Amino acid sequence: MSNEEDVLINRAGLTDKVKKSRWPARLDLLQSLSGLLLFLFMCGHMFFVASILLGRDAMWTVTKFFEGYFFTGGKSYPWIVSIVVGCVAVLFVGHAMLAVRKFPASYKQYHAYRVHMKGMKHEDTTLWIWQVYTGFALFFLASAHLYQMFFWPQNIGPYGSGGRMWTDMLWPYYLIMLLAIELHGGIGIYRLAIKWCIPDAPRKTLKKIKWGLTAFFLIIGFLTLISYMKIGYDHRNNPNERYTPSWAVESVNEGGK
Repeated sequence: MSNEEDVLINRAGLTDKVKKSRWPARLDLLQSLSGLLLFLFMCGHMFFVASILLGRDAMWTVTKFFEGYFFTGGKSYPWIVSIVVGCVAVLFVGHAMLAVRKFPASYKQYHAYRVHMKGMKHEDTTLWIWQVYTGFALFFLASAHLYQMFFWPQNIGPYGSGGRMWTDMLWPYYLIMLLAIELHGGIGIYRLAIKWCIPDAPRKTLKKIKWGLTAFFLIIGFLTLISYMKIGYDHRNNPNERYTPSWAVESVNEGGK
């Protein structure tokens, strides 16, 4: 057998090994699944915190539901929330580690991508870099939020959440995080639809749905943020006050008569 034949056989063997490697596809699938789960959690979380728009009692009820209040005879266990937050944090870190594989690894790569993006002038290419920007920002913003919710879940509530916005002056932080989450999540679900679900669907239609979802959740988020700021302002002189639902106050008043 000649040396040329050996080289050809080795090359063919290497090619087969590369083709048989399914790990890149598996990692892409894991990244997509974790991103989908986080997007669904984000939607649910937005509706939970937006319950304040239905009234303080509604938000208190949602909070106590997750603390097991209605299943344990009226006793709350905030550590249940910590367990949920811990699971979300693990999923969040796992998704970030999978996603960072595709980030530009150096300034040279980033510069090459920017040149390519300007030359292509393709909206999907621009959306991808914005997903990178917002994902990088969320690694710090969302991590801090998860840390806070994990160690102090008992502070979740109409007054506690309002106090964070106004007394602690964290509303700019939550505003930036809201924008980053909605942009990142909206772009991510659009890219998932293109890649896995409905690749033959018109991209213009999918983009309209994507921007519609983003606008919908941003409006809810802004209104929710304003509501918590108002509550925080109204109770700025007593930031440590715990909220008591109206029906409990009425029961106490009636019992005192």
